[in-house]
Amino acid sequence: MEYETIIVLVLFGSFLALLVLGAPITVALGVSALVSFLYLEENPIKFVQIAFTSVGSFPLMALPAFILAGALMEAAGISKRLVMLAESFAGPVTGGIAAATVMACLFFGAISGSGPATTAAVGMLMIPAMTARGYDKGYASAITASSGGLGVVIPPSIPMVIFGISALGMDAPASAVEKFGEFQSVSIPKLFIAGVFPGLVLALSLLIMNYILCKKYGYRGTAEGWSLCKIWLTVKSGVWSILAPLVILGGIYTGFFTPTESAIVAIFYTLVIGFFVHKELKFENIKHSLETTTWLSGRVLLILFTATVFGRLLVENEIPAIIAEAMLSATTNIYLIWAMLIFFLLFVGMFMETLATILILTPVLLPITYSLGIDPLHFGIVMVCCCEIGFQTPPLGENLFIASGISKSSIEEISLKAVPFAVTSVIAVFIIAYVPQISLWLPKAFGY
Repeated sequence: MEYETIIVLVLFGSFLALLVLGAPITVALGVSALVSFLYLEENPIKFVQIAFTSVGSFPLMALPAFILAGALMEAAGISKRLVMLAESFAGPVTGGIAAATVMACLFFGAISGSGPATTAAVGMLMIPAMTARGYDKGYASAITASSGGLGVVIPPSIPMVIFGISALGMDAPASAVEKFGEFQSVSIPKLFIAGVFPGLVLALSLLIMNYILCKKYGYRGTAEGWSLCKIWLTVKSGVWSILAPLVILGGIYTGFFTPTESAIVAIFYTLVIGFFVHKELKFENIKHSLETTTWLSGRVLLILFTATVFGRLLVENEIPAIIAEAMLSATTNIYLIWAMLIFFLLFVGMFMETLATILILTPVLLPITYSLGIDPLHFGIVMVCCCEIGFQTPPLGENLFIASGISKSSIEEISLKAVPFAVTSVIAVFIIAYVPQISLWLPKAFGY
């Protein structure tokens, strides 16, 4: 048996065995990596050094800051006003309030950067509102859970930050550069800009499917039609909420501040608006937001801590190169390879947490994309879009559990109602993968 095959068996065998036994993914990653280090007879101190280096990067500071900004914006009433604004624009359109839910997730995604946070913030307001309008609770929960995933595609995005960190320093091999020319480097601001149009494509696919289903189920919009007065009042009430994503993203795109700095700006912006404009933010809310941030950040950092070592073992033992060679030996058709990559990511996303998926698979799959001449920026967006679908597909689907908790509907009922939205999202991901300009045009237009 070849040396690399033994390493793969030791690494993945112990990892899968621990998952089957019910170990948390952080423990499974860490222990399997440590077992592999001991098998290779390497000094375990190297394990600790690699792990500590992984959590010491400057861009990673944006992670807890964005989480805190999203939690504070919910407490400050910013998310509530965005939802009211989206609902006023929906008016009498068939399935209007459900469409407003998609749009509200789109807006809030430009603040929170998190799928579960977007689902929770919007769902607390929109699921009861849809139910009151005669929508089935399962359907209301399904559209909310499916739309909540937009929070990780619309910038700023926590998974994009993690992908950018994972791809840091992974340059294209000389053979790939010679064959396909220079590749764009992966940076977090570029990823944020590249995610705008793919996020809109995914949102449009959800809106189309929502219209079709609402037409079928007879879910109509408001009886009174559009009210310019109501729209004006919601715009007037939500003007500071609208400015929040504009300030955050405008500062990043114009180069006025970095993504890390923009997260800090978002926190201070929210504190000012919450205390002095909306006057809804209390010190109790700040305490709760800090607790949420601590818990989520700690969870992410622990996964990052162990997943980096896991990924380093794969790269050092040339496992990505072996996988790439096997894939290329099966076919050289770029569309078939994209299909294999997408279905593989969708399958993994059903069972593995999003950030862990990105951290573990980026070192494996990014070299494959280099060898195929795929822009790493384009691949990063497709990977994040696939992870977005993972939020709405069982058994792991975090958004499904959040929506279920809000509506008190069963996971089984919500999952069945979410299937059409998952299918349309998969179609949208194929369009994004097969048409690279959807992801790459905007960064080039901004001169990146």
